[in-house]
Amino acid sequence: MINLKKTATLLTILLLSALGVGACSDRGDSNPLPDFSIYTDVKQKKAAFFGYIFPLVEEQNQLIRDDRGRLLGLVGTTVETQKKADQKFIKELAGYYKVDAEKLNKTVIDALLLRVDQVPASLALAQAAMESAWGTSRFAVQGNNLFGQWCYQEGCGLVPLRRNPGTKHEVAKFDSVRDAIKSYLRNINTHRAYSDLRLHRATLRDQDQPVSGHLLAENLIEYSELREAYVHEIQAVIRINKLAQYDSGLTRQASD
Repeated sequence: MINLKKTATLLTILLLSALGVGACSDRGDSNPLPDFSIYTDVKQKKAAFFGYIFPLVEEQNQLIRDDRGRLLGLVGTTVETQKKADQKFIKELAGYYKVDAEKLNKTVIDALLLRVDQVPASLALAQAAMESAWGTSRFAVQGNNLFGQWCYQEGCGLVPLRRNPGTKHEVAKFDSVRDAIKSYLRNINTHRAYSDLRLHRATLRDQDQPVSGHLLAENLIEYSELREAYVHEIQAVIRINKLAQYDSGLTRQASD
């Protein structure tokens, strides 16, 4: 059954965005971050936030699903049997997902399948909410950064006001929220700090078990200095806001 309240909220947000309402409307972004600070009702603010973020996360996850589906179709093939277009596809994926593809063999495809996979929407929504203070933080408003991602070249982002002496990191700036989400998903799917998360996800798929954000959150200890406390907070956000509903259908069959 269609949730009319959520649908109406989402349509309102998209309309406001189209009219240029939002902190980043001057950047030419077709779907800029709305001004979530205008909400005084917590439930309305949360509904608006999730209503805005979820379609963008789902859009990027669909692109990943498409790539994974094509990659699965190449399992069992060899360089001799692959078309040049397929070899180009594998090499481009390997470059994006940081996999050594000097020799196109079974090992490359297996390594890619661990990385070319969607991240549960519930996990992305919960992290975006926490890291951006529900879309109202300075880094979200000024840099479209909803996930607290860092960069290390001078001028690449926004300098934290409480940056420790001697450190040079900045909080990355993005041209759009879509770009921030794309970067976040790539980070989860490539950074060595989240290799356990990727293995956990693959194991769940092999066991034909649902891949939930609540479960994969267990592997985010390295995401924050808060470590285990951060994991518990993310899981609480998922549980309290019933975000598991956004993971429906995220099982082995969704990628095999």
